[in-house]
Amino acid sequence: MPLKIAVQMDPIETINIRGDSTFAMMIEAQARGHALFYYRVSTLALSGGTLWATGQDTKVRDEPGNHASLGEFRRADLSSFDALLMRQDPPFDMGYITATHLLEAIHPKTLVVNDPAEVRNAPEKLFVMRYRQFMPETLITRDPLELAAFRRAHGDIILKPLYGNGGAGVFRLGEEDQNFGALVELFGQAFREPYIAQRYLPDVRKGDKRIIIVDGKPVGAINRVPAANENRSNMHVGGRPEPSELTRRDHEICEAIGPDLRDRGLIFVGIDVIGDYLTEINVTSPTGIREVNRFGGADIAALIWDAIEKRR
Repeated sequence: MPLKIAVQMDPIETINIRGDSTFAMMIEAQARGHALFYYRVSTLALSGGTLWATGQDTKVRDEPGNHASLGEFRRADLSSFDALLMRQDPPFDMGYITATHLLEAIHPKTLVVNDPAEVRNAPEKLFVMRYRQFMPETLITRDPLELAAFRRAHGDIILKPLYGNGGAGVFRLGEEDQNFGALVELFGQAFREPYIAQRYLPDVRKGDKRIIIVDGKPVGAINRVPAANENRSNMHVGGRPEPSELTRRDHEICEAIGPDLRDRGLIFVGIDVIGDYLTEINVTSPTGIREVNRFGGADIAALIWDAIEKRR
């Protein structure tokens, strides 16, 4: 049965459809006969118990530069939709958190993917600490003395913002790096929240694996190899995607966390693994499904819609 689907996302006009997971999900929804309504998070309005958004009925095409046809702007009651994809990119700030509160007004009558309350309770670099048996040594603090002691203990570390995204603000600090004190001071001026420090994993030179989990099950992976002059593997800073298979350790991690993710209503999740270590669990706006498919892997967009339709 055709469904009415709302999509909360960043400007559709500017996306790169070759690598955009939201677009892949929209293409698959349309192919199944579902109707699409696109809007920006800035148009959300809660009044009298009704959550409204102003957006446009949308048709999509897998044609770069000609990928969307948008109807006239209209104001819609979001509770009238069968499902809603919450797909705006981080940062995970108060704006993002507020959007999850607003979307709770319609969920689960309108199925929000992922569950907004669970997204709010699962910031990527904090939620992963529930599974610290799979993680490298990690410290969350803004105390310079604690950070200095952590670096002395582990020598080579990564320091990054707790709520950063896309590789922004990620620094590698060796034992003799004289920038450590200045960088900690800079973080102290830039961020009110703690920071995250982790033992540097040399295996990152071989790649940072993104594993896609749908409805609690691993369904595909890509490896993101950093450029020669980079510690970050994010593709928008030069990381190179390549096909990847799941190892025994990957399966062990997924079997441990998958049921918990499914029970929390986190249907579409991306986890990051370096070597044998879990480093992040991404629940806000995971990516990578087009790359998996391009390398001959599963059609993950179809699997996501199978999971959504099963719930509807």
